[in-house]
Amino acid sequence: MKYVNFGKSGIKVSPIALGLGLRGQGDASKAEKLIRSTIDLGVNLIDCANVYGLLDERINAGTSEQILGKVLKSCRDDVVITSKVTSPIGTMPNDRGSSRFHIMREVERSLKRLNTDHIDVYILHEPDNSTPLEEIVRAMDDLVRAGKILYPACSNYKAWQIYRALSIAEKTNAAPFITMQNPYSLIHRQLEEEHFSLAKHTGVGIMAYSPLGIGLLSGSYDPKSKPDAGSLWNVKPYLKSIYSDVMKGKTIELIELIQNIAEQHNATPAQISLSWVLSHPEISVAISGADKEEQMKENVGALEIKLTEKQITDLNNKSKGLNQLGQF
Repeated sequence: MKYVNFGKSGIKVSPIALGLGLRGQGDASKAEKLIRSTIDLGVNLIDCANVYGLLDERINAGTSEQILGKVLKSCRDDVVITSKVTSPIGTMPNDRGSSRFHIMREVERSLKRLNTDHIDVYILHEPDNSTPLEEIVRAMDDLVRAGKILYPACSNYKAWQIYRALSIAEKTNAAPFITMQNPYSLIHRQLEEEHFSLAKHTGVGIMAYSPLGIGLLSGSYDPKSKPDAGSLWNVKPYLKSIYSDVMKGKTIELIELIQNIAEQHNATPAQISLSWVLSHPEISVAISGADKEEQMKENVGALEIKLTEKQITDLNNKSKGLNQLGQF
């Protein structure tokens, strides 16, 4: 495993992280085994959130942190963990957002579930337009000073929001965001419009989530057929409702190209798709949403693939303008 700097920090992480959304895993013991086997592969970055849980986070929110906490008992000093705050965790008025009140309360709950005294990278899951950025930046900095988190970061923020937060941190001598976490894949390239230039200018890293387009680029879906009965795009109603709108035209042509390139490398479509994401210097880490050990092993294999300049150009041209998963 060749490790890289995590954004603008000095901490070293694997270019592929394991994401614990666990949308297709309902067995806690299998999820725990997945984490352990992933660490054995050399992956030292585990991405979590206070709302992540087995199969349905609306019902099982927090279970991902609990499962990760069990694993951390034997390897805490060897892995880098993230967790997130901001998303709704209840129905009361302060059960969501990035207010100082919510952040301070939720970090304690996450620390308890994770069975640790600190979170390495604490990520604001989404923008909170009802709370001043100054309050958010200072609250995160207070957590750094208290030793409860080591680095602050953000997810799903617009480029201007990140830049403004960095400016506030600089003016107040607060800890700055070291990375942003946003969707990026061959069928969702919106990040290139502003975030890439922001990353180059500021040094803030990018964690690319859904690098396989929520599985569409993994090779598990036949672009000319409906999704299999037990697949994610058939089980999840919000995905099933848009499958036919996403899987058409240029998307089908792109998937066919990915399959062709995969054959040339004796690789899988998932590995080619991940290799393309990681070929961009702006991307620090690609997050794998694998639910099974064999999926994670396959995805880590993408690090051994070197796409040719022509293959990258062909993939760029075929996917240009695609933003099929903008709503996610």
